[in-house]
Amino acid sequence: MDKMTVFVALTGIAIFLQAGILLAMYLAMRHSSLRVEAIAAEVKAKVVPAVEQAQTLLTEFRPRLLVIGENLEEATTILRDQVRRADATVTDAVDRGRLQIIRADELLTRTLDRVEQTSDMVHSTVISPVRQLSGLMQGITVGLEFLFGGRGRRNGGSREERRPVPQDEMFI
Repeated sequence: MDKMTVFVALTGIAIFLQAGILLAMYLAMRHSSLRVEAIAAEVKAKVVPAVEQAQTLLTEFRPRLLVIGENLEEATTILRDQVRRADATVTDAVDRGRLQIIRADELLTRTLDRVEQTSDMVHSTVISPVRQLSGLMQGITVGLEFLFGGRGRRNGGSREERRPVPQDEMFI
């Protein structure tokens, strides 16, 4: 046998083998295709009513959803305006409060300064002259006691007898 015959025979067998494999692949694909179509039909049977129902709901609720969206937008705008007004009011109140605190501080400072000035003035115009007058009166009293009645006593009598006026009682 010749080499050529063997070669042709082997090639023929290879071609039949390939044809068999292609036929098996075709049958497997056809079977898979049928199964996919069956699954697709089943899915379609379940999904299409759900999609139609969803579409009906969306069609029915769309006007309501549009109104809700418009109302929400309007409410947000109103709320934003109210927050701005409240912020302006609070800022104004804080500024006014701060100004009033500054005024009260200045008023209190001026009042305390005037009280201190008045106290100094009272001390210089009333208390100092009263002390001087009190000292002068004590001196005169001691001198008169010495002259008129207390010649027998030394140093003008005891200090307890003279009893000077305490500084606290002098102004009261």
